[in-house]
Amino acid sequence: MPEDEFLGAAHQILAAIETVIDGKREAVEIALTVLLAEGHLLIEDVPGVGKTMLARALARSVDCSVSRIQFTPDLLPSDITGVSVFNQSDREFEFKPGPVFANIVIGDEINRASPKTQSALLESMEERQVTVDGKTYELARPFTVVATQNPIEMEGTYALPEAQRDRFMARISMGYPDPAAELAMLRTRATSSPLDAISPVVGNAELESMIATTRNVFASPVIEQYAVSISQATRRDPDLRLGASPRATLQLVRAAKTRAALDGRAFVLPDDIIALAIPVLGHRLIAAGRAGATIGGYSGATVAQIITRIVADTPVPLTSRGVL
Repeated sequence: MPEDEFLGAAHQILAAIETVIDGKREAVEIALTVLLAEGHLLIEDVPGVGKTMLARALARSVDCSVSRIQFTPDLLPSDITGVSVFNQSDREFEFKPGPVFANIVIGDEINRASPKTQSALLESMEERQVTVDGKTYELARPFTVVATQNPIEMEGTYALPEAQRDRFMARISMGYPDPAAELAMLRTRATSSPLDAISPVVGNAELESMIATTRNVFASPVIEQYAVSISQATRRDPDLRLGASPRATLQLVRAAKTRAALDGRAFVLPDDIIALAIPVLGHRLIAAGRAGATIGGYSGATVAQIITRIVADTPVPLTSRGVL
């Protein structure tokens, strides 16, 4: 896709989402970055700050199939993946696809389901396929899971296992709106929801073309080495009990390529890696000792401080193209 068409479509998506989400430009940009990088997004924050609203706005701005799963303690894995039902007329079992068979899957309050049910998403998030009764079914392309969770409430919740957190490309927090945005919200949402006014601005074929464009962004060997150095440093840091996985390094570079494309560049800069280090790596790391003893075994603020220190201590490449 030509650069002007790509940027025009990206700006349209951002503008559509921002008609619903006020004053959260960084969160909206990371959500679009994850979508175009074919990753999965975890939105983690307290109730009522617009986590589900952001997920729904992102889904409505693109003309593709969307499904929503409300995670509850009694939800079963088959409620997500689908189930084989005996067809009386044909005298054989017929597979009924579950809500995971969509381009964008919204998982609301994912930590309210049991670990057994949460694991139903592991194969689909990593391999873009579902295996039921020994038969494998391919999922739609593109495929993105946007999940929300409340990190504060403990009762009736199950912390996401490390293996599942590692499958999310990025984790973001919405935060509370500033006074002006909250006041505007009172005036504009008194009689209707702004979601009703969102219409798709990008088709499925155009979205796939945008994804292909981000994949063609150039990441030089020194940029790749820079990302590897940061990941390696997290595995050696004494303040971390669990460092970044190789999957995290791959997704950090992939997200950096998308960020560069959204910035109108055909190559990745160190600034792209630095800007995405906390959103991409933060939820995968576990702090050592009691500092990380919160939900899921990690503390977002503590881990963010450690990542900031590691990035500051890692030498930055002098050029993005590897030519000194």
